[in-house]
Amino acid sequence: MAHRVLIPQEVAQEGVAWLREKGYEVQVGPAQATGSGAAAAAPAIAAEDVARADAILLRTALLPAELLEAGERLKVVSRHGVGVDNIDVRRAEELGIWVAYTPESNADTVAEHTLGLMIAAARNLSLSERELRRGNFAIRNRRVGVDLKGKVLGILGVGRVGRRLARKAALGLEMKVIGYDPVLPADRFPEWVERVAEREDLLRRADFVSIHMPSTEETRGSVGAPELEKMKPTSYLINTARGDIVVEEDLCRALENGAIAGAALDVFAEEPPSPDNPLFALDNVKLTPHHAALTRECMIRMALDAARGIDEVLSGGTPTWAVNRPPNPRARLSPRA
Repeated sequence: MAHRVLIPQEVAQEGVAWLREKGYEVQVGPAQATGSGAAAAAPAIAAEDVARADAILLRTALLPAELLEAGERLKVVSRHGVGVDNIDVRRAEELGIWVAYTPESNADTVAEHTLGLMIAAARNLSLSERELRRGNFAIRNRRVGVDLKGKVLGILGVGRVGRRLARKAALGLEMKVIGYDPVLPADRFPEWVERVAEREDLLRRADFVSIHMPSTEETRGSVGAPELEKMKPTSYLINTARGDIVVEEDLCRALENGAIAGAALDVFAEEPPSPDNPLFALDNVKLTPHHAALTRECMIRMALDAARGIDEVLSGGTPTWAVNRPPNPRARLSPRA
């Protein structure tokens, strides 16, 4: 009998087709949004669908412990993206379920989007367009932007996205790049990134602070009032990582009182954000709807890489990009694995 793969939310058809060509039975959907209106929570997966699945190709839907426990046949969860904060990874490991992700598929795409947000913030692009459409051509002289060449870009988290952003900013825009990453060994910092030993030093020096850390117990809420107060009043905060890393109330106050010049965010503490989120009322913040990785090309890469992670496990191997390593995996390993 063919293994069954559950895909609760739509992904690029190339990934679905690849799995079907490999002989897997694929169920796409349904994942139902919970709650109501813009404040709806992440899509929910039906326990009966999980119970029939050997593998799940997961986007943003939640996989808490109780759903993993319902999947008695479940052998692998392959994340369509990088963050795994929507999966109870520890419980998955205890149950013998592999968790894989796709770290190489979206790094350049997110770095490009981050650069776009930096330029938009530096040049007041959204405000300028809005005022121009209202007939206010004089806005050109009332809100003056800043150059990026020669400015200091501080990167919090010099991982795959952070390193790519650093390269593009240093070699493409001639910015000075400094980075803080307590996990990355000093000898693994790229030559165009100056390693900073203390986060406070980075915050004080940077003209742009860009966040590229995962959401963990240590990082959630780690950028709040104390950190924002250390930044220059002319500096900008960019976040394309996870919304809960930043304390939004503190950021709003910093933007309102001029503690920093501006911000650009692709992620929010609550997603979708509420329409009355105070960030929406501020002219000095640029916002996008958590779509830094959602280009046509990147969606295809994420779907295919996540599908390959599933096939690696169900074929008796180990995933190339494993998040965990179950001591007693449900999937039987081949001698090669």
